[in-house]
Amino acid sequence: MTSLLVTGGAGFIGSNFVHWALQHTDASVVVLDALTYAGNPANLAGLPRERFELVAGSVTTPGLVNELVEAADAVVHFAAESHNDNSLEGPGAFIDTNILGTYHVLQAVRQFGRRLHHISTDEVYGELALGTAERFTPESPYDPSSPYSASKAASDHLVRAWVRSFGVEATISNSSNNYGPRQHVEKFIPRQITNLIDGIRPKLYGTGENVRDWIHVDDHNAAVWEILQKGRSGETYLIGADGERSNKEVVELILQLMGHGADWYDHVNDRPGHDLRYAIDATKLREELGWEPRYTVFSEGLEDTITWYEDNEAWWRPMKAATEERYAARGQ
Repeated sequence: MTSLLVTGGAGFIGSNFVHWALQHTDASVVVLDALTYAGNPANLAGLPRERFELVAGSVTTPGLVNELVEAADAVVHFAAESHNDNSLEGPGAFIDTNILGTYHVLQAVRQFGRRLHHISTDEVYGELALGTAERFTPESPYDPSSPYSASKAASDHLVRAWVRSFGVEATISNSSNNYGPRQHVEKFIPRQITNLIDGIRPKLYGTGENVRDWIHVDDHNAAVWEILQKGRSGETYLIGADGERSNKEVVELILQLMGHGADWYDHVNDRPGHDLRYAIDATKLREELGWEPRYTVFSEGLEDTITWYEDNEAWWRPMKAATEERYAARGQ
């Protein structure tokens, strides 16, 4: 595949995928991104112009989507509204981008016979009980809890329907929580890191017992490439790196790595409908495609992430104050 269209490629995971692909493969990349608050052109700074192009536009614009899909060999569909808190306040944008946008992408790859990989989330499966060994698998039933996860569940179902009904060549991946460079400061890990850089105590939802299964964004994107190259059409692959940690454990580790006492944080209002636990069983991905994560020690990946935010204050500083104002309004 010599030419990729990456939708949502100016966001956190998408931009890191573009960097990864240009570094590790010979592919050229066109990014389509609406450049909303989470899509930042600075995420793509310094990329080689002979192999990369940024197109400002939305996946909800079918004419533009058709033009770009026709010119590509394959499409990696990252474009999505993805912040749970925002979906509770304004779900309409999630319906438009995550469902209608995916529909337009599917229609385009169907028309032009292009390969599609659709990026999704483990949140479509709902929650798992705390203190159990149960993990999500590709066969787990869907049980989304928020407008965000419901919209992603709908988009997954659309992809499967287009594969079965129209013969579209497509795969799906559902990933656990990503962390790493270029993640918006509204998200859990960068919010705590940037608070500490500013001398502000981290904020922990509720009791902090909710568990997430963390994976470094570079490991996630290496898995996406393997699926794009070798994945079987119509199949779903779960991407995870056995990184289960409670939010409390993550905050305490960040505090430790940044030279603070483990109890130097504040409890704030819990998120409505906050899922208890996510955990991914990535056996199918590992055994069928041979993928393995590079960041097997969570503290090492987290330390690298902290260093990135310390070294790139000019990147996150412009968005920090407005983000904290929104959290303060919610008592968080």
